[in-house]
Amino acid sequence: MGNVSTIAAERLHRQGISAPIGDDPAATVRHLLAMQAQDYYASLWAVGLRTAGAREADIEQAIAERRIVRTWPMRGTLHLVAPEDARWMLSLMASGALDRDRARQERDFGLDARTTGRCAEVVTRLLEGGKRMTRGALYEALAGHRIDTEGQRGLHILGRLAHEGLICQGPREGRQPTFVLLEEWVPPVAPRDRDDALAELARRYFTGHGPATVPDLAWWSGLTLRDAQAAVELAKPALSLHESEGVRYWFVESAEPSAPAGPAVHLLPPFDEYLVGYKDRGVALDAAHNRQVIGINGLVSPSVVVDGRVSALWKRTLGRQGATLTLTPLHPPRKRDQAALARAAARYGEFIGQPVAFGAV
Repeated sequence: MGNVSTIAAERLHRQGISAPIGDDPAATVRHLLAMQAQDYYASLWAVGLRTAGAREADIEQAIAERRIVRTWPMRGTLHLVAPEDARWMLSLMASGALDRDRARQERDFGLDARTTGRCAEVVTRLLEGGKRMTRGALYEALAGHRIDTEGQRGLHILGRLAHEGLICQGPREGRQPTFVLLEEWVPPVAPRDRDDALAELARRYFTGHGPATVPDLAWWSGLTLRDAQAAVELAKPALSLHESEGVRYWFVESAEPSAPAGPAVHLLPPFDEYLVGYKDRGVALDAAHNRQVIGINGLVSPSVVVDGRVSALWKRTLGRQGATLTLTPLHPPRKRDQAALARAAARYGEFIGQPVAFGAV
């Protein structure tokens, strides 16, 4: 392991992009520990990309069967996690997001401890017994209990209850997510103390995202740099270290051969962990193209990765005849990549169950 291209190849391998992690979507999520999921369909492809033979319906079935949980464990953002990881991750990291937003929620939306407690009581009564409700249905029911959900207040109420570990998302009804009680949806597990949770966080992050740095872990988890460093110290017996150009990269040794040969071209969804999982994205992305790939509002565009580097953006348009992919090159395309690009597009077509063609820019 040495230069940027080698680090990129290792990340592609350890993230399951250059070769699938396995054929079970739940195992893929467990390997990555958490996968950003604010864009629902993007998150399905993020899992499918890393899972041999998976179809979109397979990922949704795993969510419906509670083998994958969609909740807010860190950074105030929806992620897919394994059910046994949901509670300790919420306990370790969601509290930080809560603390950062608490004063603003109380000032701007009147969500003090007493009001939030009342919201929690009402939502618990609405959902207990295995019920699931869409956001709109919950808002209507809360309004019936004289709890205002107008404007952004409803979002902040549900977000607060999710961060506190009361609710998570269940399967969708049509195109709408439902909410369920976390206690009923996720089987109980023994709690972890803070040091154990920090060590588990570091070990799992560097297993699925390594080689990576301590600042990368801090960014990804939303913890302070001090806590991230403490996590590394606690997990050191399981970690290996590589230094390159003065940068310390941590990873977990893999029993699998490193960076296996495979297609050099990959279609990544929006918010893919290959970009989102690191504070420093220089391994995968030229600084000159940073704003094109990652918008000022934090939106991460779907990208074409060639030999570990973002080479183009892509956009999907669905029609009666299938899906059309329109590419926006960031680098001049190479003829030698065309066959691998066609294979990557065909794999995506298999995943969504529709034929895929390329459209003009």
